[in-house]
Amino acid sequence: MDHAARGPRLLLESAFRSALSAASPDRLLRPHLDPANRPDLIVAVGKASVAMAQAALDVYRETPTLIIAPHGSGASSGSWPASVRVMEAGHPVPDDASVRAGQAALASVAALRADQQALVLISGGGSALMSAPLGVTLPQKRQLTDDLLRSGAGIAEINTVRKHLSAVKGGRLAQATRATVCTFLLSDVVGDIPGLIASGPTVPEITVARDALTVLNRYRIDAPEARAYLSATPDESPRTLPHASAQVIGGNRTLLDAARQYLQERGVHSVILGDTFTGEARALAAFHAQIIRSIQQHGTPVAAPVALLSGGEATVQLGHATGRGGRNLEFALALMTELGEAGIYGLSAGSDGRDGTSPGAGAFMTPDSLTRARHLGLDPHDMLDRHDSHTLFEALGDILYTGLTGHNLNDIRLLLVR
Repeated sequence: MDHAARGPRLLLESAFRSALSAASPDRLLRPHLDPANRPDLIVAVGKASVAMAQAALDVYRETPTLIIAPHGSGASSGSWPASVRVMEAGHPVPDDASVRAGQAALASVAALRADQQALVLISGGGSALMSAPLGVTLPQKRQLTDDLLRSGAGIAEINTVRKHLSAVKGGRLAQATRATVCTFLLSDVVGDIPGLIASGPTVPEITVARDALTVLNRYRIDAPEARAYLSATPDESPRTLPHASAQVIGGNRTLLDAARQYLQERGVHSVILGDTFTGEARALAAFHAQIIRSIQQHGTPVAAPVALLSGGEATVQLGHATGRGGRNLEFALALMTELGEAGIYGLSAGSDGRDGTSPGAGAFMTPDSLTRARHLGLDPHDMLDRHDSHTLFEALGDILYTGLTGHNLNDIRLLLVR
């Protein structure tokens, strides 16, 4: 990449990393921890579980704690006090370790007395990390989860199914204890709905089994064992949990606000389009391309130069494709092809540091991305059709690698329109 391109790219990466720091789990959780209200148990589960648990243990030292984190997070290698138990498990598809983690969480809260309190710290990814299958075996649930992910189903739909096939989700973790349960959540779902974050293990359930069947029908998922269980078993999800409270303390908007502030402080006029964008990645890219063209050609709805920021979570309908990538990489590739030679500098990345089957967090776009790809003999349109965005951006040297960030506040898109 030439020297002229390094400036905008560095600005975008710095804005992303600064936003991660400003919206860190530690900073978001600490104001809510009352030293006078010491819990008897801490359970932290999700991609941000390590940082959230560490913040809580700084205030409530030596409290018995269960941390459930993704494989590869390094959680198990940390220097923890003897009161802390760390378990690493599978994500985005549950594994045997996920089942052991689910059993450990249920046993931990069930052991508490009615006069005790559990502090539960939830972040995205908990649905897979903490599993307790009901009505299906773990391999069947793994296959079902994979089928839903490949179908393009949204996270709300996926979690609706998973909740009704679990002994820990949909409020059932809180239902398993007589103790008071206080939950703080970092949201990775559009709308910051507590019952959807990690499938709401401590939140009263508002959906029913037939809602899960509706999702399976919508995406034509066979799953005969799941269908039989959902059809024949009375729904016993808790509708009220009077001993449990839940509060969302951060979400995608938190991340966007922090990135916008970083850019504004450096003289870049910035506009947040919204934090609730969903839908198929190509359709979402086409929508953003329309806004960019309008700005470039007509100066509306805002005049250039401007940075456009947006959040939410796209989906990708993989079908039988075997390419490598994720929703952020696919968005970036689709936006490149939509804009053609009128390209822009941009970054689309996941706050957790991993995008689908790519080891990268996301990808950069430059005005000459298409030209550079063609000079390498690559066909961006064909690679988009094959969902092979990682291969293209890797060849261009435009993948953002961060490693697992210990965050999960959904996706962020930063687009510089000049």
